[in-house]
Amino acid sequence: MPSTRKKLLFLAGFGTSLGSLATVCLALATPQWVTGSIKFSDSSFSNGSVVLTYGLFRGESSQELTSGLGQSDLVFEVLTALSDSSPKSLHSAVIALLSLSLFTSLLSSGLTLFNIISNPYQTWLGPTSIFTWNGLNAAFIVTAMILFAVNTQANGLSVAISSAIYLSQGYSYGGATHSYLYAFWLLLLVLSLNALTVAAVAFYQNASYQRQQKRRKPMENAPRDGILF
Repeated sequence: MPSTRKKLLFLAGFGTSLGSLATVCLALATPQWVTGSIKFSDSSFSNGSVVLTYGLFRGESSQELTSGLGQSDLVFEVLTALSDSSPKSLHSAVIALLSLSLFTSLLSSGLTLFNIISNPYQTWLGPTSIFTWNGLNAAFIVTAMILFAVNTQANGLSVAISSAIYLSQGYSYGGATHSYLYAFWLLLLVLSLNALTVAAVAFYQNASYQRQQKRRKPMENAPRDGILF
């Protein structure tokens, strides 16, 4: 049976892995990833800014006018609005990476829970596997954050969405500015939870190693004649 120390440390790892899973789910479901403000003008002398607030799946659009007549607020589906384009490909890649992150968080949760009730220390079901899945999870999260930021800032994600939902208006677009919202920064919390999971398991590994070293010392320090006897 696992020791009390092992149960407590792997229970902590289970809690942080479960927290990582819940946080990724929340980030996927929340439409507050970024707000983009895009300057526009049209042939009827309307001009101002289109303000988009969106997440990975849905968002809202409004207009802030300096002159002319604007459109009413709109609700849109991000992937539907993007149709077939380079921004859509990168956006789909972000969703895929976060889906993989969900899978690795689920595996980490299951393995830490299994280690609370069993002792698979020397097998793939032990700490090595937990380190691997949490490392992959962190890699997926970091890559997703970078791709989303690149797609938003450099690849014109907000302009592509605005062009699609206001296609019939024939707007001409100028510069765009962006502010990243809490759902995007939640991914940093996932990285922190991954680090805590690894730290809890590594602490147990270190304590186990120290305990094994103490057991060996009496044998190493014993007289050779006594050992032979």
